[in-house]
Amino acid sequence: MKFKRQSGILLHPTSLPGNHGIGTIGKEAFDFIDFLAEAGQKLWQILPLGPTGFGESPYQCFSSMAGNPLLISLEKLEEDGLLSKSDIDDHSGKLARHVDFEKVRKVKIPLLDKAFGKFIKTGKNTKAFKTFCSQKSVWLDDFALFLSLKEEFRNKPWNLWPKEARLRDPEALEQYRKKCKERILYHKFIQFEFFKQWKEVKKYANEKNIRIVGDIPLYVAYDSVDVWTKPENFLLDSKGKPIKVAGVPPDYFSATGQLWGNPVYNWQYIEKDGFYWWIERMWASLELCDIVRIDHFRGLSAFWVVPYGEKTAVKGKWVAAPGKKLFKTLIKELGELPVIAEDLGVITPDVEELRNCFGFPGMKILQFAFDSSEENNYLPHTYTENCVVYTGTHDNNTVLGWYQNASAGDRKKVKEYI
Repeated sequence: MKFKRQSGILLHPTSLPGNHGIGTIGKEAFDFIDFLAEAGQKLWQILPLGPTGFGESPYQCFSSMAGNPLLISLEKLEEDGLLSKSDIDDHSGKLARHVDFEKVRKVKIPLLDKAFGKFIKTGKNTKAFKTFCSQKSVWLDDFALFLSLKEEFRNKPWNLWPKEARLRDPEALEQYRKKCKERILYHKFIQFEFFKQWKEVKKYANEKNIRIVGDIPLYVAYDSVDVWTKPENFLLDSKGKPIKVAGVPPDYFSATGQLWGNPVYNWQYIEKDGFYWWIERMWASLELCDIVRIDHFRGLSAFWVVPYGEKTAVKGKWVAAPGKKLFKTLIKELGELPVIAEDLGVITPDVEELRNCFGFPGMKILQFAFDSSEENNYLPHTYTENCVVYTGTHDNNTVLGWYQNASAGDRKKVKEYI
């Protein structure tokens, strides 16, 4: 899919200004959309919106389809009569200007609990809630149970749960559903509120002729509902332990490569299953966003696998992935795909062929362009049609920070080139 020439800004909602220690999808998101529209921008790119787990990274979420409770606007809950102004004012300003997720959780989660209690008591929006639960049941039921069991087992990862829960014994799970009934309902309510609020944000953005660019991490976290419920999609042993894990090989930046530790896909099974999980995942992403960037796109052509237990990514190997079959299936099921391919790193002809076969735009990074020691294909005069140019990604410094830390030679090259 090709896009018309346009520009926008990459900014995750957590970085928006707010009174409760973190940016949300409330008023500050609408204000940012107004700013984009006034500035003539057409795109707002975000990072994954999922519920964060280890390290609070949006690339290590408990679910590939759910939303992050911390992004919910407390003011919106007040508008709906689920919190009072005094509830919010009691906590306003207590959190620092820089995000401290642990402190945010301690303040915000009790307020979300309180909003849930009011929701149950008043019965407001019951019909809409039931409709939402029915429409999202394909992932919501398991996700709500997953988080309820994490609470039941003191927030331990699923592989450390009792055997009957870890291996999803049907009778045991039914007993847990009864025991955790209220908490399951709570987690469904949280998702109901998240999706309701985000739907309003996206609608407002689209009315302002701004499209939302989302982000799909190639891999999912091991401690996620995705792996717990669909272990057959991943290379795991009979006890649910990874056989191989993800990473990238040694390169110019790292002599030992990068060992990410995510479980890698069992593509043989996924293909045999008709790519069902990927269809659901892509459909869910396109419901939240207008365009999606696929992180580590090269892993859909070939991916680096490392034996589980290795300390570095050195002893890995490349394994082919059925990228063409995957995208043909996705297009058949979902129609034209508005995808951006994150084609950074070690890119080989097979990756370029996969990207070009479906007309996906690749990425160019300006901070990579001005390396005075070598020529590279990130300098603007080398760009071809159908690419997305970034000053930097979420992995980079700000432009100002990059420039201040650049070598004298690199700064000179910037000035001469400009």
